Amino acid sequence: MAVTARAAELRAAGEDVIGLGAGEPDFETPAHIKAAADAAIAAGHTRYTAVEGIIELRQAIVDKLKSDNQLEYETDQVVVSSGAKQCIFNLCQVLLDAGDEVIVPAPYWVSYPDIARLCGARAVDIFAGPGQGFCITAEQLEAAITPATRLLILNSPSNPTGAAYNKERLQELGEVVAVHEHLVVMTDDIYEHIYWGDESFVSFAMANPALLDRTVVVNGVSKAYAMTGWRIGYAAGPTELIGAMKKIQSQSTSSAATPSQHAALAALTGPQDCIAEMTTAFRERHDYVVGALSEMPGVSCRPGDGTFYAFPDMRRVINDRGLDDDIALGEWLLEAAGVALVPGSAFGAPGFMRVSYATDLQTLARAMQRLSSALSGDSAET
Repeated sequence: MAVTARAAELRAAGEDVIGLGAGEPDFETPAHIKAAADAAIAAGHTRYTAVEGIIELRQAIVDKLKSDNQLEYETDQVVVSSGAKQCIFNLCQVLLDAGDEVIVPAPYWVSYPDIARLCGARAVDIFAGPGQGFCITAEQLEAAITPATRLLILNSPSNPTGAAYNKERLQELGEVVAVHEHLVVMTDDIYEHIYWGDESFVSFAMANPALLDRTVVVNGVSKAYAMTGWRIGYAAGPTELIGAMKKIQSQSTSSAATPSQHAALAALTGPQDCIAEMTTAFRERHDYVVGALSEMPGVSCRPGDGTFYAFPDMRRVINDRGLDDDIALGEWLLEAAGVALVPGSAFGAPGFMRVSYATDLQTLARAMQRLSSALSGDSAET
C-alpha cells in the first residue's frame, strides 16, 4: 500500500508512473453481489448483528467448507470478521503471550510477523527459496520448533510468491505438527480460488483432517469475488478457539458491517462463474508477466500456482548495478523505468521484488517494456 501511495504521489506531480504494487483484484465486484447489498439496505438490514455474524452467512460458510474443502464444521465454529486480517489478529490475541514464538515461512505476507509482535510474541521465519518452490520442508519445520512455539502460519497459494503446497508436502508438515501437541496451525486460504496448479487445491486442514482440533482455517471473499473494500473474512476452527476469538472481537469491532455480510452471503450462495472468469484473466497475465520477466537480464522468475503476484529474484541486478539493496532497486526502477514494485525485503526475502499483475494486459505490456529497457540499459519506453 505504501508503494501504491508513492506511485500515486508521483502521478499527481505529473510523473508517468505505472504502479504494480496493489494487492487487490482490478475487477468490479460482480453485479449480483452489489445488488444484494442494495437490497439489504433497502430492507433495513443496517443494524448490529451478532458479533460472530448473521446465521445465514455462517451457515453458507459451513456449506462452502463442506462442499469445496470436505471439512465439517458447525455454525458455532465459525466467526465472521472485518476481513481475514482481523481473523488472524484475533487468533493471535487469543493464542499468544510474551515470549511465545510463531513460525512464519518466508517469503511471507507482510502482516504476519508484525501481528505476532503486537501480541508480544517473536516471529521465527523459515526461508524457502525458489529452489524448493518457496515451500518449507518438514525438516525445516522440525528444526524451528521449540517449547515456546505456539503457532505455525501457512499461506497457500502464497502472497507474495504465488506458490502453493501440494498434498504430500502438507501431509509431511502434518506429521511434524502431530508430534508437537502445543502447536496450533493457522492456514490462510484467501487465494484458494485464484489457483491453477497442476494438482487440485488442497489446504493443510484438508490434507490433515486428524489435526482439525489444532487447525484454524482463515478465508474470505476479498480476492475471489473482488470484494477487498467490503471487509469480510471468516475463520473456522475448534469451538474453544473460535469462542475466544468472538470475545476478542466483541471488545474491538463487534460485528462486521451488516450490508457487507449480506453481500458476502450472495457471493457464497450465488453464481460462481465470476471466479472462473477472473482466474482465467489472472492466469493469462501470469503467463505473460513471468515470461517477460524471465527474459530480462539478471532476472530469474519462478512460475506461480495462483494469486496475482510474480516474485522475481533480482539479486543479480542489484549486484551488477552496485545498488545497496532491493529498496534502492525499487527507487531506481521508479526513476529509470517509471514502474513501482514492492521490495522483497518487506516479505522476508531481500533481493526479490513483488510484481502485482492485477491490472490489464496493455498496462502490463507497457510496464514490462519499461523494465526490460531500463535493465538492458536502453531508454525506458513511455
